[in-house]
Amino acid sequence: MPVLYLTEDDVRQVLTMEMALEAVELGLKKVAIDEAVNVPRSRCQTDHSMLHILSAAGKTLGYLGFKAYVTNRRGTKFQFHLFDGRTGEHLAWMQADYLGQVRTGAASGVATRYLARQDAATAGIFGTGKQARTQLIAVTKVRSIRRVHAYSPNEEHRRTFAAEMSKECNVEVVPVSTPEEAARNLDIVITATSAREPVLFGHWIAEGTHLNIIGSNFLGKSEIDPATIRRATRIVVDSKDQARLEAGDLMPAVEDGHLHWADVQELGHIVAGRFPGREKPQDITLFKSLGLGIEDVAAAGRVYAKAKELGIGRMLEL
Repeated sequence: MPVLYLTEDDVRQVLTMEMALEAVELGLKKVAIDEAVNVPRSRCQTDHSMLHILSAAGKTLGYLGFKAYVTNRRGTKFQFHLFDGRTGEHLAWMQADYLGQVRTGAASGVATRYLARQDAATAGIFGTGKQARTQLIAVTKVRSIRRVHAYSPNEEHRRTFAAEMSKECNVEVVPVSTPEEAARNLDIVITATSAREPVLFGHWIAEGTHLNIIGSNFLGKSEIDPATIRRATRIVVDSKDQARLEAGDLMPAVEDGHLHWADVQELGHIVAGRFPGREKPQDITLFKSLGLGIEDVAAAGRVYAKAKELGIGRMLEL
């Protein structure tokens, strides 16, 4: 049976941040109202490589699918497979690195839409890699950001990032030489790093700040210190089930009794109106992103439909 094959370039032609924001918001809501199922990431490994699998089924989205990727010293390759939710037909096989970058940014964009102050106008970002780029693009789509402070320990990286993202997002992006400058007195703070130890500290954070914490999805890794958790008025995750397995940023606070899972909300429940997002201007809100299969399925479904409409990709007999 023929399957639509989409390369990274094909996906880039089709997928926009606006499309991803709409798809991810809907996917999270569908899980919250029991119209979709998300399965937490599974992992297995040899001595040299690790296989990661994310899967989900959208009962009313019309699709189900999975993303598989292997990590090792040679790098990472992402593949996504999309199936028809009614017939089970294998609809599409797509390279999924860019898909993952955009849907991860979109999840933070949705969180920012519901949790950041409406008048948020400044942002700080830790990290200047691919994920940092889509994080910033998403945030600037949902809030009228005027100025961004970008930090990387590598001066060349932060200067290049600032120059390129100023043009991409049509905002003033300023490279800063210390991490504190990417956090103090800013309305939104994003961490998108590979750090194993904290880069963001709670005493830097002003009242009213919204935090998107996206870099770690392993226990034992954390971009934030315990004081950040203690200062947060509301802590939100994309999935509690997955957070219990992967949220290294939150688990130390859970283990020492400073955080209880009953006090953590899922973003989809806020989108669905079951719980409030930000309640007061001075609240410090924190979104811990892990990356879900439903985000991939929802975004990939849009990519597939648009690619078919535009005649992008090629059919393979599998």
